Amino acid sequence: MVTGVIQAGSSLGILVPPSVVLVLYGMIARQPVGQLWFAGALPGLLMAGMFILYIAIRCWMRPDFGPALPREARENLTRQDKLRFLVAGLIPVAIFASMMGLFVTGKTSLVESSAVDALGAMLAALVRGKLTFKVIHETCKKTLGISCMFMWIILAALAFGAVFDGLGAAKAIEAFFVDRLQLSPWEILIMMQISYLIMGMFLEDTAMLVIVAPLYVPLARALGFDLIWYGVLYTIICQVAYMTTPFGYNLFLMRAMAPPQISLTDIYRSIVPFVAVMLVTLAIIMAFPQIALWLPHLVYGR
Repeated sequence: MVTGVIQAGSSLGILVPPSVVLVLYGMIARQPVGQLWFAGALPGLLMAGMFILYIAIRCWMRPDFGPALPREARENLTRQDKLRFLVAGLIPVAIFASMMGLFVTGKTSLVESSAVDALGAMLAALVRGKLTFKVIHETCKKTLGISCMFMWIILAALAFGAVFDGLGAAKAIEAFFVDRLQLSPWEILIMMQISYLIMGMFLEDTAMLVIVAPLYVPLARALGFDLIWYGVLYTIICQVAYMTTPFGYNLFLMRAMAPPQISLTDIYRSIVPFVAVMLVTLAIIMAFPQIALWLPHLVYGR
């Protein structure tokens, strides 16, 4: 239960704003990042709620899966300890709220909001006495590395897409599925999601996006699907890919952190119910697109 909760909970970060995966998808699919972030908010909350529901029911059926904290441990927590834990959790929430608040109200652009976020993190480190030259150096180094990685990923994806578009590959694929196989748009969409599931067993999200987006995004547009909604579906599939065998990123990360008595088989078994919950959420979002589209339409007036 613990390893499953940690892996499933950590995967929510790529769906709720500010999701890096949605930023990358928006740049490659040329969709507004702000709308993608809002589109991922309600599906992320829905999935989190379904995780909580499953955990509650499972622990109610098997109380030993989620035992209560012993009374001695609860009584040993002083008011100062509770206050310290509360403050430690409020600082990142305050930084996030300041960034998203300015972005949502239209006072800052996406890049300007990132600068506000970075400034807030620096001020928090300064207040806590941890803003050293070593921290600044390592932060700048890692930021530059990530920025360069994203630049080359986007450049490769756009170049790949331009070549395929110039060769007419997207139209050829559309003609094959629609004219020759005579599949409906929804049947083609389901086949896309199944192919993502299969690829996710062996590839990470950026690799899938670079390889498949130049083919699938134009096809989804031609079939009449909203690309904002389609980006949410892709992100949910990425969540599943992080937790599916044989090369799920979260699986190996959990193996590195878990105690020796927890085997790799235990870790693999722990994610099965949570993957099932993710797939149910994916089916709900596919059946009811307004769960993802209502909030961006409300904010941006579409």
